[in-house]
Amino acid sequence: MSAALTCTAATGSETKPVRIMAVGDSITAGADFFSSYRYPLWEKLFGSGYVVEFVGTQSGETRIGPLLHEGYGGKNTEYLATTVPAHFQEHPADVVLLHSGHNHFVEEKPVAGILAATKTLIGKFREVNPHVTVLLAQVIPAGKLPKYAYIPELNRGIADLAAELDQPGQRVVLVDQSSGFDWTKDTVADLVHPNARGAEKMAEVWFQTLKKILPPPRRAFAPRKIAYKIVGDSSLDLHVFAPEKDARTTGNGGERPAILFFFGGGWTHGTPVQFYSECAHFADRGFVAISVDYRVAATHRATPFESVEDARDAVVWVQQHAAELGVDPARIVLAGASAGGHLAAVAALKADKQDAPAALLLLYPILDTSAEGFGHALFGDRFADFSPLQLLATKKKVLPSTIVIFGDADTAVPVKTVRAFQATAGEQGSRCDVVIYPGGEHPLYSYRAGGEPLRSEVLAEAERFLRSLGLMATTVH
Repeated sequence: MSAALTCTAATGSETKPVRIMAVGDSITAGADFFSSYRYPLWEKLFGSGYVVEFVGTQSGETRIGPLLHEGYGGKNTEYLATTVPAHFQEHPADVVLLHSGHNHFVEEKPVAGILAATKTLIGKFREVNPHVTVLLAQVIPAGKLPKYAYIPELNRGIADLAAELDQPGQRVVLVDQSSGFDWTKDTVADLVHPNARGAEKMAEVWFQTLKKILPPPRRAFAPRKIAYKIVGDSSLDLHVFAPEKDARTTGNGGERPAILFFFGGGWTHGTPVQFYSECAHFADRGFVAISVDYRVAATHRATPFESVEDARDAVVWVQQHAAELGVDPARIVLAGASAGGHLAAVAALKADKQDAPAALLLLYPILDTSAEGFGHALFGDRFADFSPLQLLATKKKVLPSTIVIFGDADTAVPVKTVRAFQATAGEQGSRCDVVIYPGGEHPLYSYRAGGEPLRSEVLAEAERFLRSLGLMATTVH
């Protein structure tokens, strides 16, 4: 039986996100002392080109900020059957990831009740969305025994239930989360909840199943990851998109221009996968395109000062390894959005002469970290050394050719701030183009929802600017 899902459609340059609801107990919800599969699954999906939206009434913090869900710590399937259907009606999904069966004792002989509640849940989902696809998981095993000694019996029942309920147009797809999960290695000290390794395993199982039912992405991404810095036990990577051999370049010696993107997220959240689409776009046009990972509060409890340090180190690393990357060190562009735009600008303004970039592409960038600007509390009395506007106005730093693209309804990047930045650059003889989108907010477009059609318009403006600097060929193959 085909498992293809037909819930999304592309119209012009717009793609409707696939709505996914993760349903379950604390293993779905996550907590401070253990990991959830939800964020690593989202990253696998988005990083592979799928456009998805997680929905629900519960919110859990992740590296990219909140990911919505229907996970309830300490609750069992019977509770979910009485609670989640109303929430599904408010937030209907195309796909449900259902992993539930814990929070009973073996003495209760709970299997029949869990299966009945599971069947009720699926029926309620179908009442709201008759074409919903339910991925029904055989639950992960636990070492907390004898409490969870009933799980093998439950998983056999779940397999039978999936076979009973699966039908054309109303798919119930069995997902084996049990077989490859080793509670001796994949859980935290309580022997129940996943550690980072266990959450990654669960995410990969969901991902492999979703790939079979989701419409294929417009484009699959497969960047090469190269460590540019080791911090403690963590590797900070460059996600490198190399151009095809026949992509046009303006270099005489075969070296390519490069563009480095720094993700947004207020120096607290974010991920390099934000700019995978943009990197693929520029790789098609002859660039070595790189999305840079750097420390943020959510991953390393870092401050913006560490973020700036990492951004500068990434630029220097690319300069020093230009030959092995096939990059012309004189044609490196720094780019970023929001806090990432701030990092690109500060890295350029603080660069040594030999490491200075050729140009800046700044999308709704934070340009002023003074008390009148944005993020001042994070920088404190050191703000002037980390504020692009002050670095230009009072430190007399030299700005490379720059384009700033933002919206006039952006409260974090007011028009007056951008105009002051542009004027100061002009007084020093630097080029600073400004493109303002009427009604545009912060962010200018949502990368998590695909960003179209505005994303393509922004990229066209960026191309126009880079061609005017001789950094892009006038035609591409």
